[in-house]
Amino acid sequence: MQRILHHLFRLIYVTKKWFTRRFTPGGRMILLCLAASAVVGLDTKSTMAYQAFAFLFAIVVIAMVSSMFFRYRFSAARILPRFGTAGVKLEYRIVVHNRTGKIQSGLKLFENYEDPCPSFKEFIETPEPEERKRNPFDRTVGYYRWLWLISRKQQAATKAVELPTLQPNSDTEVVVEVIPSHRGFIRLTGLTVARPDPLGLFNACITFSLPQSLLILPKRYDLPPVGLAGTRRYQSGGVALASSVGESEEFVSMRDYRPGDPLRKIHWKSWAKTGRPVVKEYQDEFFVRHALILDTFQKIEYSETLEEAVSIAASFACEIQTQDSLLDLIFVGPEAYCFTSGRGLAHTDKMQEILAAVVACRDKSFEYLTPVVISRASMLSGCICILLCWDEERRKLVGYLKAQGIPILVLVITDDQGSGDDPDPGPMKDEPENFHLLKLGKIKEGLMNI
Repeated sequence: MQRILHHLFRLIYVTKKWFTRRFTPGGRMILLCLAASAVVGLDTKSTMAYQAFAFLFAIVVIAMVSSMFFRYRFSAARILPRFGTAGVKLEYRIVVHNRTGKIQSGLKLFENYEDPCPSFKEFIETPEPEERKRNPFDRTVGYYRWLWLISRKQQAATKAVELPTLQPNSDTEVVVEVIPSHRGFIRLTGLTVARPDPLGLFNACITFSLPQSLLILPKRYDLPPVGLAGTRRYQSGGVALASSVGESEEFVSMRDYRPGDPLRKIHWKSWAKTGRPVVKEYQDEFFVRHALILDTFQKIEYSETLEEAVSIAASFACEIQTQDSLLDLIFVGPEAYCFTSGRGLAHTDKMQEILAAVVACRDKSFEYLTPVVISRASMLSGCICILLCWDEERRKLVGYLKAQGIPILVLVITDDQGSGDDPDPGPMKDEPENFHLLKLGKIKEGLMNI
């Protein structure tokens, strides 16, 4: 039954898209009148409505046939920004080139997106965030789930852009505005130029391929000044180790060779110039390094809780100043990841791009993240934990970090909108100012209180 519904919803979506793009508002009104006259005019002996039906039907046929004679020679190019941000208006430009020797007017431009229809597996396994509040019939049929999946995958929808009059063999630039609804990629496949028939009822459409994609970054929240406690820690290998594999140290200067110095430190070019052995001198490097731990462990592919967690992580990644420190973003997707920014390594924009592509980890438990964090604990000056729940495994990790003397800020995101008691802070009970519950729908207010 669900597979039949899935095919039915896809058919409805495709038909609706074709209908709204092809028929103008006037054409849709004519179709409505055509349907009404068909119903009223069934009894041809009692009413003359059938004559109206025949007249309206002829008009629609003429409009559709005339659209077949639309000839064109157009080309276009999009000028996209590097990326956009979810929930923030995005503008980009499209340059349309009229390659005909005639003036073209009354045209409309439609953006074509990658097919947003979910697969049957996605339709079955991905519930709508508010689905539990719907009645049993809606939950069983799943049409609202289908609409939500469509909007989530499509990211943004642009209305038809009215093109100004196109002069012969000339370029015309138009501005397109969209408001992306979710992070991730907007995948554009092409453009459609539409022109109404002489009666203004049916659009003749010409589509040409123009594949491009645009990365949408997570939405971000304003944060109060975040002063993470912590001192400088020794970094084995210094900054170089943060971006490469090896045991290199921080270079300081040159000095004369001393008995016992390893041969690998000899600077052979300087020896050749001075005539005496010279070695490179290093020193250990100490600097501030914070970790931003993002909890991605959940059983479903998508949830508002995970999306808010990613947005909060993106907000902290922008807020924390990394000119003189390092910030490690640690999370688990298909595997464990640790990305470092600051002190000449990756910039904040790069970390935002990484967060835009974070997906839920559905096949592993939180225990998979614990050894990744523990292996870096000795280098950390402080830690921010953004968690999806507050269970025993998460308490253990927080307790271990506290035992290592690492200052820690814990943010737990919950969808509990009731007035029940807050959970036991566990290892954070002696630092209640660093343990915060953030409730869905009140994330912004909660962050301002940290």
